[in-house]
Amino acid sequence: MVKQAQFRFYAELNDLLAQPEVEIKAALSQNGDQSVKHMIESLGVPHTEVGRVLVNGLAVDFSYLVQDGDRVEIYPLACQEPPTPSAIPRFILDNHLGRLAVYLRMLGFDALYRNDFQDDELASLCDREDRILLTRDKRLLMRNQVTRGYWLRSKIPRRQLEEVVRRYRLAGAIRPFQRCMRCNEPLVPVNKAVVLDRLEPLTRRYFNEFHLCPACDKVYWKGSHYERMRLLIEQVKIHAIEGKDTFPTV
Repeated sequence: MVKQAQFRFYAELNDLLAQPEVEIKAALSQNGDQSVKHMIESLGVPHTEVGRVLVNGLAVDFSYLVQDGDRVEIYPLACQEPPTPSAIPRFILDNHLGRLAVYLRMLGFDALYRNDFQDDELASLCDREDRILLTRDKRLLMRNQVTRGYWLRSKIPRRQLEEVVRRYRLAGAIRPFQRCMRCNEPLVPVNKAVVLDRLEPLTRRYFNEFHLCPACDKVYWKGSHYERMRLLIEQVKIHAIEGKDTFPTV
């Protein structure tokens, strides 16, 4: 006789199921050594998305070994409180999210990204530096080293940005134009005279406030894209609070 347990996923966890169903009957191995974490992830839901697991009405942790006839209920993470200034999350992004990394840096958030990260390196950095892993690879979020992460629902970078800001309640923590969008380092103010020989004639004439990246030496000023980026930031704040669905073109 086949051993099996019933699984029910709630709310947005259904986004992660290959074929969302109200009740899923999953077969168990005969030796009964499958943890509830393993079973949940075998159905497509990374443990980083799970807030609470009940088995037959009782709370369990991920190490619980699922038994024949168990009724397992899986709930998403509860709505988070806005972060305090000392607890603003830091992120690490997988190789396919370069544009999202630029957007997060534009908003002032620490977003570590390289286009040649290996999966082992991503998981290790996530654990060692206490970063939240952002990815569209569900298997990557299932690694044991990854304790905090988020599977992005959208494939569109600006919608992904709104997802992250809403998920982590970051609207009030946005401090734009304080990080290098190229390499993630905090920017420092620099006197115009120091960078004068690097500026185009019109920039020399019309701009006086400059910032410099101490890592890659890129110079920033409030040029032609500034107002459009500022509009994007304001729209992201609105979408994160109200769930609106239209983005400006930047």
